[in-house]
Amino acid sequence: MKRANTFDVIPQSDEDGELLRRLLDASASLWNEINYERRENYADPDGDVWDISEYRGRYGGVLGASTVQQIERKNREAWKSFFSLKKKGEANGKPGYWGNSEDGRDLRTYIRNTSYSVEWGEYSRLEILVGQNLKDEYGLGHRERLRLEVRGKPNWKEYDKQGRLELFYDEQAQTFRAFQPVTIDASRLAQPLGSEESALDIGANNLVACTTTTGKQYLYEGCNLFERFREMTREIARLQSLLEEGRYSSHRIRRLYDRRTKRRDHAQDALTRDLIERLYDEGVSTVYVGALTDVLDTHWSVETNAKTHNFWAFRAFVNRLACTTEEYGISVEVRSEAWTSQECPNCGSTEDTTRHKDTLTCPCGFEGHADLTASETFLRRQTTVSRPMARPVCLKWDDHSWSESPRSHRPNEEHTNPQVAFVGR
Repeated sequence: MKRANTFDVIPQSDEDGELLRRLLDASASLWNEINYERRENYADPDGDVWDISEYRGRYGGVLGASTVQQIERKNREAWKSFFSLKKKGEANGKPGYWGNSEDGRDLRTYIRNTSYSVEWGEYSRLEILVGQNLKDEYGLGHRERLRLEVRGKPNWKEYDKQGRLELFYDEQAQTFRAFQPVTIDASRLAQPLGSEESALDIGANNLVACTTTTGKQYLYEGCNLFERFREMTREIARLQSLLEEGRYSSHRIRRLYDRRTKRRDHAQDALTRDLIERLYDEGVSTVYVGALTDVLDTHWSVETNAKTHNFWAFRAFVNRLACTTEEYGISVEVRSEAWTSQECPNCGSTEDTTRHKDTLTCPCGFEGHADLTASETFLRRQTTVSRPMARPVCLKWDDHSWSESPRSHRPNEEHTNPQVAFVGR
């Protein structure tokens, strides 16, 4: 079973930091040269994309032969993916470059599984292979590897096999990071503590509203996250409008795309982990997730599309959710949630209800939080809910973790304007 550890990497001295940067910069330079050659071959009717020059002689002294091989292999994988998408009519461009020497390269490398080691403990460390030329220049012994401090709690300290290590510099966090794929035995996974169920309503004003058969409700707020995402999207569009004719991107634009994606993914990764740990403690064994196609078919708009597709990346979120729940033995099922955002839980009406911001009201007298009501309605469609709902737990994002708000939502604390017609979620 494939899993991954992500952790920060800290050079132990300025000299080690300089060495590491040179290693990553040389890796980016190598990638760019390989990619340029393949692009030229692709443009040549008689060229062969897979026929490239030998680079170990030029880069082996800095990177080591095994790292040169891994970058060549990674580039090959990128081109195979391009051709596969092109065949399906889904390709949106040839593999790109890792920056350039003028604007700055993207500092990144890939290290073979036998060319690095990680030791976990009170003083965790990562050791990676570097080329002999760098060893000589920085005074490392012939068999010595660059030793770096590791910070962060791994998801999997024990594993059967480690994969190719991705090591890169995260400009947003101003730190080096590592991504370590690992293979674990399924017997290491946890088992559910009970047979309870839960349902998730996904949006953007509130990222996730969750209701469980134990009577618990959780609300993860997302207005600030989405607004920051949209601000970066507008800045990207502004920079694209300034490009010379014939150009579609720049190093700065690519960095903004990368920063926007990493911010979103970091928040969603943390949300998934926080939610599933709460559900596991509640004894939940099944999580129902609403299919967003129902929402778009019923309430399509530019903003709805931006929130549910561009910001949420729904398929990626469900995959992320499934990987996390699998660690705890919890299953994920995607079900239709059509009309749950409009349905009154008291009388069942979907035509007479009114939504204003986060409040759903009905002429029958019902008034409640729209997203929490939708998740409860969604859950009741899947299973029997006999317990009354407890006061919801509201969680906010502080760029590092999700924490409970000192003031959670009460079902009737917001007042709606009955003249405002229902708008899609």
